[in-house]
Amino acid sequence: MKKLICPSMMCANFRSLEEEVKALDDANIDIYHIDIMDGSFVPNFGMGLQDLEYIRNKTNKLVDVHLMIQNPAEYIDLFSEKGVDIIYFHPETDMHPARTIERIRSNGVKPGIAINPGTSVTTVEPLLSLVDYVLVMTVNPGFAGQKYLDFVNEKIVELAILREEKNFTIMVDGAISREKINELSPLGVEGFILGTSALFGKEQDYKTIINEIKKSELVEAI
Repeated sequence: MKKLICPSMMCANFRSLEEEVKALDDANIDIYHIDIMDGSFVPNFGMGLQDLEYIRNKTNKLVDVHLMIQNPAEYIDLFSEKGVDIIYFHPETDMHPARTIERIRSNGVKPGIAINPGTSVTTVEPLLSLVDYVLVMTVNPGFAGQKYLDFVNEKIVELAILREEKNFTIMVDGAISREKINELSPLGVEGFILGTSALFGKEQDYKTIINEIKKSELVEAI
């Protein structure tokens, strides 16, 4: 199964963002992951519109935004106009999530929902046939450097079964190490948001790290 490698740009070195994007492009990442936080839905503030615009203008790769904000429907047009390819939002923040999904798709953007560790699959099941991506949070959202929550694996298994009928891509975000990539890929996870556990702040360069991750995919296939 192919692995989608998605660097979490909140963990990048903002003193040299242009060099970071170039190095990640050269390493052949798949999707840039941009966290947007409002200090209300999660107790932190994430990246800004200027950061998103800068990254979007520096790469031809796919760019997503993860909206950890209240009332996401009010901002769908804004983020769509910034040229993003995927928008994730949390259904529990939205009175009419199906309408918001349709709004995202009508703007030519692929819709995704994000599921917190405490959110059950049953709660979001009616939405699964409407989205292209499901982002499973494997830590409580809002901060980098947390410990992986193993009980979330049961949720991933549930989603993998439902995916056969509803046709969406399973992504994971939170404390994703190389070991977790190897553990979760056989469960049906296709996309991995990578931060400091596997990609940023390491002695190896991005190309070496990502090549090694993708080589392990070939070994598994053999």
